[in-house]
Amino acid sequence: MEIAEKVKPRVYRFGNKSADGDSKMKNLLGGKGANLAEMSTIGIPVPPGFTITTDVCTEYNILGKDATVDLIKEEVEKSILNIETQMGSVFGDKDNPLLISVRSGARVSMPGMMDTVLNLGLNDEVVIGLAKRTNNDQFAWDSYRRFIQMYGGVVLGMKPESKDDIDPFEEIMEHLKEKRGIHLDTEFSIQDLQDLVYDFKDAVKKRTGHDFPTNPWEQLWGAVMAVFDSWNGNRAIYYRNMHGYPADWGTAVNVQAMVYGNMGDNSGTGVCFTRDAGTGENVFNGEYLINAQGEDVVAGVRTPQQITKLGSQRWAELAKIDEVGRAENYPSLEELMPKIFNELNGYQNILEKHYRDMQDMEFTIQDGKLWILQTRNGKRTGAAMVKIAMDLLKEGMINEKEALLKIEPNKLDELLHPIFDPKALKRANVIAQGLPASPGAATGKIVFFAEEANKYKNSILVRIETSPEDLEGMNIAKGILTARGGMTSHAAVVARGMGKCCISGAGALKINYKTKTLTVDDHEYHDGDWISLNGSTGNIIEGKVATVEPELSGEFAEVMELADKYGVMKVRTNADTPKDAKVARNFGAQGIGLTRTEHMFFEVDRIKAMREMILADTVKGRKQALEELLPMQRADFEGIFEAMEGLSVTIRLLDPPLHEFVPHQLATQKELADDMHISLQAVKNKVSELEEFNPMLGHRGCRLGNTYPEITEMQTRAILEAALNLKERGVICKPEIMVPLVGTVKEFEMQEQIIRSTTNAVFEERKDSIEYLVGTMIEVPRAALMADLIAEKADFFSFGTNDLTQMTFGYSRDDAGKFLPIYIEKGILKVDPFEVIDQEGVGQLIEIATQRGRSVKPNLKIGICGEHGGEPSSVEYCYSVGMNYVSCSPFRVPIARLVSAQAAIKANM
Repeated sequence: MEIAEKVKPRVYRFGNKSADGDSKMKNLLGGKGANLAEMSTIGIPVPPGFTITTDVCTEYNILGKDATVDLIKEEVEKSILNIETQMGSVFGDKDNPLLISVRSGARVSMPGMMDTVLNLGLNDEVVIGLAKRTNNDQFAWDSYRRFIQMYGGVVLGMKPESKDDIDPFEEIMEHLKEKRGIHLDTEFSIQDLQDLVYDFKDAVKKRTGHDFPTNPWEQLWGAVMAVFDSWNGNRAIYYRNMHGYPADWGTAVNVQAMVYGNMGDNSGTGVCFTRDAGTGENVFNGEYLINAQGEDVVAGVRTPQQITKLGSQRWAELAKIDEVGRAENYPSLEELMPKIFNELNGYQNILEKHYRDMQDMEFTIQDGKLWILQTRNGKRTGAAMVKIAMDLLKEGMINEKEALLKIEPNKLDELLHPIFDPKALKRANVIAQGLPASPGAATGKIVFFAEEANKYKNSILVRIETSPEDLEGMNIAKGILTARGGMTSHAAVVARGMGKCCISGAGALKINYKTKTLTVDDHEYHDGDWISLNGSTGNIIEGKVATVEPELSGEFAEVMELADKYGVMKVRTNADTPKDAKVARNFGAQGIGLTRTEHMFFEVDRIKAMREMILADTVKGRKQALEELLPMQRADFEGIFEAMEGLSVTIRLLDPPLHEFVPHQLATQKELADDMHISLQAVKNKVSELEEFNPMLGHRGCRLGNTYPEITEMQTRAILEAALNLKERGVICKPEIMVPLVGTVKEFEMQEQIIRSTTNAVFEERKDSIEYLVGTMIEVPRAALMADLIAEKADFFSFGTNDLTQMTFGYSRDDAGKFLPIYIEKGILKVDPFEVIDQEGVGQLIEIATQRGRSVKPNLKIGICGEHGGEPSSVEYCYSVGMNYVSCSPFRVPIARLVSAQAAIKANM
């Protein structure tokens, strides 16, 4: 007898100290659902509810609404009944109504990127029952108004028809405010709210042709499917692409009993963090509003108050409000509701210790009872991320390996870019003060609309408040400035997640979108005017402010020391100048994996000699020109070797085709002809002769060195003479000469013979020698396949993954931008293969070359020097293949060092 396979649940319940799931089930329940389940089981007061899994989202995208409803209907109905039992109310009942919220919940936090519907279950009869049950007509009708507005926008598509149009519901509200002389939503009378409900429903009928749905179950299914739809909305897609999240993850849907913060002065709502998300400081902080719902805090339409007395005092100091005025008008939750604050403070301690990380929590106080609506690992700036990880380590909450794994590699990039020069700040004209919502230094030209953020090379997006629709512009802008909102507003949370400088709640700013002006006191600033934002202090500064380079110090330096302790694979840098080499070494580079010698030839004093070499008709003529370049190359190499004393330096011989060095403008051609005392026609003929149909597959790399061996001779001589010169001064040099674009064994052998014979000649002349290596770049697919034969001669391999990707895919790097974004959008490719190593295709060649090379030389040194060398997932892949090192640009070195350690830790977990 066959045992029937158990059907996997599609709906998981939580509440009343029990749950079907837990925090380990984020892939299935989403981050929010998994944490709601976890909080329930550890005794945190969570409104009861249930989670519809991410698998159902995938099924919905295939099957559509009706079939998906059939799949989950029975489980959802039983789960609603469970909520009714726990809350003592009934969904759709006109006398004792249960209202619910429907929210998204992907496996990773995507704040504001998907849709939410609150107060679901209301209709013309239920609102009257809610008013009687709560004895609060104002609250009931305001909840109904909010529900129609939210459901209409999310589910029924009642949104502005173009970027210049106002939201249809907002337009109705503004008209009523103007008619009644009202300024804030909180000033609406019961009659106003009832009129708004009528007008909202009338607008829905006119726009959609259908009445607003009154059946609670119809409302529920519409909201659930709308949340699934929002996974593929423009905002969510942009956010996923920005962070590299796969489209096939899907979102879960969380359905919960509504609890209300807008039931009077003993109710409220807020957001809090167990540590400072901007600085990492170990202080409980957050914001709240009395008599408000959660979206009021996040939207920034009302300036919230601080949770703690300390936070309130700090805020008042920035806002230049005295202590008496603060205590009377802006009391903290700690002062206003001490019992609730102490309970909240206890829960934040429990949750941080339970999750062993900084938590971002949402809460509601309903009629004096505290409910925790959500917790998640809080988004934080790069500086806060590093400090929090190291503080948790020092507090004994986590170990060294866990501390390293808590750091997002790409967020380290925030700490590696310039900050405002303290000297320049002393002279700066501070025009206004806001809240330091996200640290950093940003200078740019003012723009007032998100879609115009790319109008200038550097822009500052200035808004009254931001919304999820502004995401793309926020990402493009150098910094974000808002007149409204607090430290937990949409602008603040999203900016911190992006690592973007942000100042919020700058109440002194008067922003006029129609005239595109920003007024502070009596001074007016226009679109295109320069301002600077100091996200660490909240200072808004007139004009540009000079910046200085960052340093590896404090907790950042401690993290890097830990990374080197656990990292097995070394991290080198790509550096073409002594300056780049010094920067990279300061960032902890353990050598150079690629020095591109051709970059040295483009300087004004060298290009002439290079062009003379190219135009020469004889070997003698070419050698004479190369003699001029020799001392210049030698000096370059000396500077680089000195910067990297004691470390290996890989120098690639000349790689690009010669046509890149010759003049293509008539005036420059004439100038070269005059300098060389030859005819203009001779120059034109040579330029024409060098033109190729496909230069990247043409006369370049080792093909140049084998047809013009004198080039390889000169470069080899410059490298070895530079090393020997420094040896005389006591500087240890470890040169590695790399032959580019090898495709056959014979190509490498010919170059190796030239290199070694030249080296022997230099050693003989100098009566001295130095250890050196001769290796090759594996960037031609054939070289990967012939790696065992090449390894018999080569001392090392370095994968040039830029060209290897280009040749394997058959994509031109210079032209792929025309179609790669479309390929990614349509799912033909998941990522850009020039940014992230294609492990399936290009990776096979890398693995074949590594295995075959080491079958001949088990200790063959292998690394990577393509642009992928600093991309986290690619670095992890290089570790898994067994490479000795990765090489990347100087500012990516700390990131690669961290990932090297993380890869080793994960491999041994």
